[in-house]
Amino acid sequence: MRNTLVIQSHRHPLPYGWIEPCLESVRHWCKSNAWDYAFRGDEIFDCVPSRIRAKTRRQLVVATDLARLLILQEALDNGYDTVIWLDADFFIFDPDKFVLPETPYAVGREVWVQTHSNGKLKAYKKVHNAFLMFRQGNAFLEFYTETATRLLMQNQGTLPPQFIGPKLLTALHNVANLHVQEQAGMLSPLVIADIINGEGPALNLFNKRSQETITGANLCISSCEKNEVPEAMLEQLIDRLSAPCSYFN
Repeated sequence: MRNTLVIQSHRHPLPYGWIEPCLESVRHWCKSNAWDYAFRGDEIFDCVPSRIRAKTRRQLVVATDLARLLILQEALDNGYDTVIWLDADFFIFDPDKFVLPETPYAVGREVWVQTHSNGKLKAYKKVHNAFLMFRQGNAFLEFYTETATRLLMQNQGTLPPQFIGPKLLTALHNVANLHVQEQAGMLSPLVIADIINGEGPALNLFNKRSQETITGANLCISSCEKNEVPEAMLEQLIDRLSAPCSYFN
């Protein structure tokens, strides 16, 4: 039985310079734990059924959400005891405290802070798939993969970007109370701005609604792609998170 494999993926070349420090933080975490590491390019889509590839040819984020499940299962089938997926924009800023839970599987925690229609801040507590962990013998990966595949096959309309990712996972979590890696967070644009400023109401609300102190986070490349967070701002964010100052409690 082999130990642990961590898998990441992104197209080449990387679209933003700040992604490389994120990848390096994960590689460092793997090396410090003596785990195997693999980086995949577009070949991750080879395992996706052709019918689904055709459906998602203009929505590769949806195809990626299925591909990660299939390649994680393949790694378990090849003898790894534990397999982990981390998105390329996931930054581990406190690797010594980013510790895997003693559970058969785990998903990431999303506390998304944004302005509500009434003008006040609101935190939406969900789960995400930017971090996924599965161990040998877990009962969830096969079910999740089958459910995601079936929903994609049955869908006849537009596929929302998070259709089989955070949306499906959060729906399952609301019913079945999934195992969650609370340390694997996600940062919204408002929280990112407050971290750069050193404090702020969005960061305070994030900490209030977080069950544990996060030690790694998805920095949401989609926010950069939508121009909600400039690239320079994410570079600043990584500098702030890399410093020995804690913004989370």
